[in-house]
Amino acid sequence: MSKIKHTSETPATHWLRQQKIPFGEHPYDYVDHGGAREAASQLGVPLHQVAKTLIMEDEQARPLVVLMHGDCEVSTKNLARQTGAKKIAPCSPDTAQRHSGYQVGGTSPFATRKRMPVWVEAGLLDYDTVYLNGGRRGYLISVASSVLSGALGAKPVTVALGDEAPAPGT
Repeated sequence: MSKIKHTSETPATHWLRQQKIPFGEHPYDYVDHGGAREAASQLGVPLHQVAKTLIMEDEQARPLVVLMHGDCEVSTKNLARQTGAKKIAPCSPDTAQRHSGYQVGGTSPFATRKRMPVWVEAGLLDYDTVYLNGGRRGYLISVASSVLSGALGAKPVTVALGDEAPAPGT
């Protein structure tokens, strides 16, 4: 029988419980600069099914959240075009932390300090379940992908650059 690591509540898990949204907890050993690749490797889940939570800003310094496949980068030019912005760029780590309330490397799209629009790479919605940060370093949660567009209100975009994984279930 394996021992389950105890994880304390985060603003994200508190919000999910309040909304009565089921989620799985997946602690792992955090590695500096390991990112989604390290988490996926330790947890034995496909990297393409792990969502990075990125905090960005438009040309007027309005923050937004982008959920992207763990093995892809964001085309900020395509993101700006699809969201109606003139320009979008990643925030500095300090600015991202100020907007989200989470430490970089532990940013969750749920229960952010500031209300921000959320955009999700459309391919993530093809999975039944996605893995994303649960609000602290070394802690992923799994939720039904429908939660992203439903409860979170994420709007789909197609802005991925990088590896293309096979469709779910193939």
